[in-house]
Amino acid sequence: MADDSNTWRYESLNRLRSLFTSIEGSKVTLIGDTMLDRYHHGFANNLNSTSPVPVLKVTRSEESPGASAHIAIGLTSFGMGVSFHTAVGSDEEGKSIISQLSERGIDTGGIEMVNDRETLTKIRFFGSRESLLDREQILLQADRGPSSPLDQSVSDNLTASALSNLSDSCALVISDYDKGTVTLDGAQSLISAARDANIPCIVDPKLTGLDKSRGSTVVIFEKRGLSLLTRRAGASTPDDMAISLIDDFEWGGIVVMGGIDGITLYQSGGKKTQFDCMAPTAQQQIGMHDAAAASLAAALGAGLDLEEAALLASAACDCILAANTGEEYIDKAVLGLWLDELSWQMQISER
Repeated sequence: MADDSNTWRYESLNRLRSLFTSIEGSKVTLIGDTMLDRYHHGFANNLNSTSPVPVLKVTRSEESPGASAHIAIGLTSFGMGVSFHTAVGSDEEGKSIISQLSERGIDTGGIEMVNDRETLTKIRFFGSRESLLDREQILLQADRGPSSPLDQSVSDNLTASALSNLSDSCALVISDYDKGTVTLDGAQSLISAARDANIPCIVDPKLTGLDKSRGSTVVIFEKRGLSLLTRRAGASTPDDMAISLIDDFEWGGIVVMGGIDGITLYQSGGKKTQFDCMAPTAQQQIGMHDAAAASLAAALGAGLDLEEAALLASAACDCILAANTGEEYIDKAVLGLWLDELSWQMQISER
């Protein structure tokens, strides 16, 4: 049985390696919440003189589009087209997101800029000891964003725009951070339309908004999220909880990200497949959800099955875990090299 599994994985890795040629020009419809990720890096050599907190001497700062915009960048790096639907504020952060996406060749026509609204911004501070440590650690994260819900009319417009672009798409991705872009009715209308057109639907939902993902092809969870639901429901094991969720919400499967514990795929019918983490080192996890969503959309959109799609998502998560910082995006070159490395490792192990 182990030999059959190894043969399948080796052949799948080769198919995935050729995927990036076959998917060029394919279009994905993407809708979801967007934020700006802002990073400040520096040295934390001393504590504040009046309180036990580090003083960060900032040496460099960067910012990049995050959440659903991160997925758009990943899909574009694969050579795919993206019909992207989201909302940002009319502030400098919102303008920065649109500008950076345009520079990467992403069509921003589906982005609504909402007047007098703050764009959700996650500000992370990283520090290390000067001349002593190379690896930074996160010291603080500060979130700044809108104080009022997104107007329903904006959400409705985004849903209608996404629906009108769905017919010639190979996949639908819904990235929900519960910030108002994706409503229950909007998500369900999109998933229903995708199912009618036989278009795979990938949803990254909030645990409090699972109803929005009902009927999707696959949903993305973190291991701790599944464990939390297991305790809340009083289920015997996470495996039992996963199968129950699949049945209750009519999903095709669940991809559960475990970081250094790899990825677990649960499918309707009870099948479970484990993909071990192969990253040489695990340094950070920012961007794993987005990398998994982009990879699943690329693989399922190309007609591959859930197991091969999950294998590609596992490889993408390995790349994110091994990245130096969360500012790095998954792209075709990096992921392709890692697929080659995994194939080579399998060949060596069988000699």
